[in-house]
Amino acid sequence: MRHSVLKYVRVRDYLRSLVTHELTVGDAIPSERVLCERFGVSRMTVRQAVDALVVEGLLDREQGRGTFVAPTKVDLEVRLASFGEEMRRRGMEPSSTVLAAEEVVAAPDVADALDLVPGERVHYLHRVRHADGEPMAIEQTWLPAALVPGLLADGPPESIYGELRRRGLAPDWGEDTVAASEVDAQDATLLGLRPGAAVLRLTRRTFTGDVACAYSRSSYRADRYVLWVPLTAPRAAVTPRDGRGVRHDGRHDEGVQVIAT
Repeated sequence: MRHSVLKYVRVRDYLRSLVTHELTVGDAIPSERVLCERFGVSRMTVRQAVDALVVEGLLDREQGRGTFVAPTKVDLEVRLASFGEEMRRRGMEPSSTVLAAEEVVAAPDVADALDLVPGERVHYLHRVRHADGEPMAIEQTWLPAALVPGLLADGPPESIYGELRRRGLAPDWGEDTVAASEVDAQDATLLGLRPGAAVLRLTRRTFTGDVACAYSRSSYRADRYVLWVPLTAPRAAVTPRDGRGVRHDGRHDEGVQVIAT
């Protein structure tokens, strides 16, 4: 390994330890000059080390101000729980900004996901989800109107899953697909991001028994989430999923989890 690479690693590991054990969110890291003098390296080497930690999400660089410790990533697990339940489990206070709450006609893709006929009525809820006042995700949810009549009559429920349980429709399994994407200008404004920033797009079908009770599409801030996938020993090959993420053998896989940061 080249000597210059070793120097970069030393600076990077020092900064990582500093962020983890001594500094808190919002604290500035030592200046380039201080780091150059401490390690006897060039500014280019220091910048390489800092860039690596910015990419990891440990540091935030603010033009004209400096480089600071980034907010800790929240470990959001992709499992059958609501956003509010997940945030409270982590000691954070969830809240929502409701962008739309209405009964609409199911578009073909939504009808397909909910095992409905296109044109059937569905409840539609569009929200920005917050944790401790910070926007974390944008969520769109559709539920069959015939399955949960009057769902929005008194305004949107605080928790969709909580309301389903109250009606005897407790979700007991689901299936997710997760993909990386870039946020558009409208969603960037809602999430406090720059247009083109990375987001994790999660699509979920939720079931109670054999009934598809909810379908959702969410965009999570990639600067606040990382993907965590639990691994098991290999099993027999399964039939590939179709375009909706459904396996043709009728089974569903063990969960992939996303960690919010």
